[in-house]
Formats: sequence, C-alpha cells, structure tokens
Amino acid sequence: MKKTLTDLIVGAYESAVNKGLLPEGELPNWKIELPKNPQHGDYAVNIAMILAGRAKLPPRKVAEILLENLADEEKALESFEIAGPGFINFRFKKERWHEVVREVERAGGKFGLSEAGKGKKIQVEFVSANPTGPLHVGHGRGAAVGDVLARILKAAGYEVQKEYYINDAGNQIATLGGSVYYRYLELCGREVVFPENYYQGSYIRDIAKDKLDQEGEKYLAMSEAEAIDTLGRYAGARILQEIREDLERFGVTFDRWYSERSLYESGAVAKVLEELEKSGAAYRKDGALWLNTTAYGDEKDRVMVRADGRETYFASDIAYHFEKFARGFDEVVDIWGADHHGYIPRIRAALSSRKIDPEKLHVLMIQLVNLLRNGQPVSMSTRSGEFVTLEEVYKEVGVDAARFIFLTRSCDSQLDFDLDVAKQKTSDNPVFYVQYAHARVCSVYKEAKNAGLEIPSAAKTDLGALTLEDEIELIKLLNYFTEAVEGAALMLEPHKVAYYLQDLAARFHQYYNKRRFIVDDAKVRDARLCLIGAIRTVIGNGLALMGVSAPESM
Repeated sequence: MKKTLTDLIVGAYESAVNKGLLPEGELPNWKIELPKNPQHGDYAVNIAMILAGRAKLPPRKVAEILLENLADEEKALESFEIAGPGFINFRFKKERWHEVVREVERAGGKFGLSEAGKGKKIQVEFVSANPTGPLHVGHGRGAAVGDVLARILKAAGYEVQKEYYINDAGNQIATLGGSVYYRYLELCGREVVFPENYYQGSYIRDIAKDKLDQEGEKYLAMSEAEAIDTLGRYAGARILQEIREDLERFGVTFDRWYSERSLYESGAVAKVLEELEKSGAAYRKDGALWLNTTAYGDEKDRVMVRADGRETYFASDIAYHFEKFARGFDEVVDIWGADHHGYIPRIRAALSSRKIDPEKLHVLMIQLVNLLRNGQPVSMSTRSGEFVTLEEVYKEVGVDAARFIFLTRSCDSQLDFDLDVAKQKTSDNPVFYVQYAHARVCSVYKEAKNAGLEIPSAAKTDLGALTLEDEIELIKLLNYFTEAVEGAALMLEPHKVAYYLQDLAARFHQYYNKRRFIVDDAKVRDARLCLIGAIRTVIGNGLALMGVSAPESM
C-alpha cells in the first residue's frame, strides 16, 4: 500500500513540476506515516511541508497543488484531505485493502521480508560471557535479544554475522584455574584457605573432581603456576562447551566464536598499541601507556598498558573492535550488560582515534531480569551458588516462553519475569496468547475440512464480503507487518516484533470471539477463511523471527 501511495505522490510531484507549478529539483526525503489518530486516515504524508521552502509557498498551498495533480487511475483511494500545517491524509478503498490478503498468500513465508538494509554487512556480537561459569538469566535475555535482532536484520535485507567473543585471556582465566586447583587440593586431602575472590560455585568442585578421577594426583607434582594455567585452560574450554550447548538448547547459534587469546597470540594487540603510540593517539605517563580518549569526548584518558607491563582489558577490546571493522562490516552491534554502560564512550573514542566513524558502533544495554513467582521475588537453588541459571529458567517454563518473554520489554528496561505466568495457558501469558491465535486458525481449518469444505485460495476468492470494520482493521494490521519488521531492524529494537504479534493476536481473538467462520453463506465463509489464513501466515512468520514455534494445536 505504501508503494502505491509513493507512486501516486511522486507522479503528482513530477506532473506539477512539468506544469511549472513547483520548482525542479531532486525530491527531498519525505515520509509516509500512520496517523496518530486512525480516524484521520490510513496514512499521513509530510511532503508538502518538506517542499514548501524550495517552492516558497505555504505548505497547505503545496499540498493543494499536489492533490490537483494526483492521477489515481486505478481508483485506489477513497479520499484525501489536507490537515494541520500541511499534512495530507489518505484513505484507501476497502477493496484495495483486500489485495493485502492475496499478497500475504502469494509471499507466504517471505511476507515481511524487505530490502531496507540494502545488503549492508552488519555484525551482532552478544552474550560473550566469560567462560568461568554457567550462563545466568541475564545472559539469557541478552541471548534472546541478540538472536532475534539478527533474525530481524536478516529479514530486513542486511547481511548478518552473529559472533561470540570469548574472554579467554587475562585474570579471569587465571582465577578460574586457581579456583579449580584449590578445590583439587581439597579433594586430595590438602588443607587450603579458599580465597574469597575465587569462583565459589559447586561446578568448580565438579570440574576438580573429574580431573582427579581422570588423571589422579598428577597436578600435585606440578608447580602451582603450571597447574593453575593448565587447569584454567581446561576448565575454560569445558565451560565454554557447556555454554555453547546451553545456547543451542535455547535456540541460539553463532556464525563465529572469536577468541580474545588469539588477539595476543597473533600479535594484534601489540601491533595496535604500537600504532596508536606512533600516531600520537596514545602517550606514556607514570610508566603506563594511555589512550587520549578525552580528545574524542571521553571523560578521562584510559590506561591500555599498566606500569608493570600488563595490558588492561581495554587494550584487547580496542584491537578486537579495530579488527571487526577491518573485516568490512558497515555497522557493528555490541550487546552488553548494563554494568558496562561507561565503556561505550571509551570504545567509541578508540574508534575515532583510528578514523573509524564511531556512529557505526551501536551498543544495546541489557538491563536486569527480576524473577518472580506469583508476583513475588523468587530464590531458586542453583549449581552456581550465586545466581539463577538460564538452563533452570527454560527448563521450567520452556524455551518458547523464555525467548518471547525476554523480548516483551525494551532491553534497556528492567524486566519482571513471572515464572508462573510463563506457564499459564491464559491471555496473561504473552507467548501462549500469540501461539494460541495461530492454533485457533488451524482448528478452524480442521473444522472446515471435517465438514467437507475445501480451504479457499485468496487468489481465486471474491473477498468483497470483508467489509466489517474489524476485518478491515485486521487487514491493515497485516499490511503493517513489513513496516514493523523494518522499523525493528533500523531502530535495533527487536521487542517491537513481540509488541506487533501481541497486538495482532489480541485483535484476532476479539474477531474470533465475535464472528463465525463456517457459515452457510459461501461468499462470507470463504472470504473469512482467507483472512484468517493470512493472519496465521503472518503470526507464523513473526514467531519464526522470534525463534518461537507456531503450534497447530494447544
């Protein structure tokens, strides 16, 4: 529908220019939007206000000229009017909306896809949890956000790569190795004082016990440094594999797993530090190497190499982000925990020092998840001893419910996740409500087939019986699906697809409760069956973007 309207308006503009009513020139950017009040029309256009300055005419006068030159040869429009300072509101005829049902049928599983991203290469890096313990519920929210965002970006025409950055270098791996080593010593009968800053979870003891069972007391013969290094590498690899398997069970896979250690082993970190110092972007002070991030808007300069020669995490993060853009990505999306908010300006400053446009880096922050049971905060026993694991959540409520509920609010807002609500088969459970809409259409189709009726094709059906207001509003909402996906992609707001699906499901359930489908009037029956078939297709496509199943019965 927007394409039809775009063609009409561009044609009107060109006609007005040819007649000398409007000045020549490339048509500036203008928008077709949904009016805030549906009573004002199907679409509102701001082109008259955009052209007013060039034409040296009041916006309403420009609007009048455009409408006088509008050639609606297909008779698609019901009406149009000038509103406010110069908006033009348009209404399409009902029969024109019927074409949307046919379009959904033609496109099938591809309905909602677009080329809005124009093939741009974009990387989405998410989760990237340290391989020092199981994933917690916060990681789960980040996993759902990243995976769904990647799916939406791909649907909107981007070339997408999903990446997990493995923090397998630095102090946390040494701490992990020390934690396993001390538990290993305990299991060997040695008395140790377990440091408070070591990892406390029972999974550390499990790893230590496995090493003892498999290899005996061989690590007692090693130096402590060698034992800690060896056990740290082993534990990190084992936990990383468990993380990978956990994510796969949650429906999340990655195109690439990128090792932080590889940046050091390849010399990339050392090379970047050398280049930054040579360029003058970095300087030495008090024995340390600093990046002049204040020159690019950061609140203070940041240390990359400490006075004792040890690199900070910032050093490898700089090298990693330089390497991302060197791979040819047009845009990069990082999804971080909320506690990393202060890290954004320093990374952008580092990019600026290399003359990489910092606006090409987008950072989404994942806020906390408050787990509830019947509205009350819940404490669950965990093998980590410190937090609720992602595995515990999706095993209790199911992968579908967990994924969908994680997307029911913007990721930069805290989320209340009620475990009991997530298991209910009521309208209070958002994923059930959407999936039930899909299953209800399937049940109607099953009823029709049991009655010996053939499911009609919209391409061959007279849809003229779809005249009721709720039917036309449903079709308009179906038409909006592509825009919803595009908007979610361009604004990096994957939760908007969840909002859309909940809205569509709610409208469908209202329609279902008011209308009958298997009726004697064949024209009405076939038209309604085509409409709900289109609704089923769009809900199925939306759930696929969410990585959630679309059941045929519930």
